[in-house]
Amino acid sequence: MHGLIFRSTGSWYEVYVKEIQKTIPSRIVGKLKLDKENLTNPVAVGDEVEVELEDEINGLIKSVLPRKNYIARQSPKSRMQLHLIACNIDQAILITSIREPDLKAGFIDRFLLTTEPQNIPVIIVFNKWDIYTEVDRMIFLDIKNLYETIGYKVLAVSSKDQTGIAELKQCIQGKVNLLSGQSGVGKSSIINNLQPDLNLKTSQLSGYSGKGIHTTTFAEMFPVNEQTFIIDTPGIKSLSFNNLEIMDVAHNYREFFEASTSCKFGSQCTHRNEPDCAVKEKMLAGIISEVRYKNYLNVLEEIEAQNYWERNKKY
Repeated sequence: MHGLIFRSTGSWYEVYVKEIQKTIPSRIVGKLKLDKENLTNPVAVGDEVEVELEDEINGLIKSVLPRKNYIARQSPKSRMQLHLIACNIDQAILITSIREPDLKAGFIDRFLLTTEPQNIPVIIVFNKWDIYTEVDRMIFLDIKNLYETIGYKVLAVSSKDQTGIAELKQCIQGKVNLLSGQSGVGKSSIINNLQPDLNLKTSQLSGYSGKGIHTTTFAEMFPVNEQTFIIDTPGIKSLSFNNLEIMDVAHNYREFFEASTSCKFGSQCTHRNEPDCAVKEKMLAGIISEVRYKNYLNVLEEIEAQNYWERNKKY
């Protein structure tokens, strides 16, 4: 039987089988685990799979069909392994906010490093518009201009007063949509606005830390209608990219890669100390964002620091 992974809980998966109009709890065969040694989880939400009944209640996932794309993060246990978040996505929607919680420096750019290699379109959504000050709204307009200039759609919404919700509903129609964001930005509240029947659990920010409280433990796919799906994911605390090489990062800042055709060293330019670097020239001229450039350098420094530690830890 052909199935679609609706929910992942670590070792068990909820598989929706259209031909029987039913979701069945399933586990994966051992061989499938061994075939995916570079992954902590060889199956993820959004995967299309072949499944057979193991008994009257449970299923057994025999194989995973080819993926058109995926979003993954580095495994916290090993820099050589990836943890799949979701697969076969039409677009990703990044939920963030300027306040409650405050926007983390570089967070948007780090998230885009998970989508850009897979050519997944991204909509950047700023929630909690109703509590923004005039200064916050000016910051939003600057960010909107920055990211829309390089090809990303940016929206302001409020799950409380419904600002922007109607437009966001239009954006998700007919697509498999992954929703992601920092803990506490109101992702579950937005999903409840997009599909009220779900009634997902929501929480306030932690009064002690000012950080978000996790309300989503595992990734899960919800149908909005026959053609529209939402994949809810756990809130993100941090994103590291020690599994990447320097050029992986350079090639996935889209405006940097485009400008690199004019660099002296072309696509092999790291845009730091090389002479005749078109990226640096455009940054100094105000054409490429200095903020994006600094975020880029920070990621490179982290990767190099990790590489140095790996090389020298045996001593």
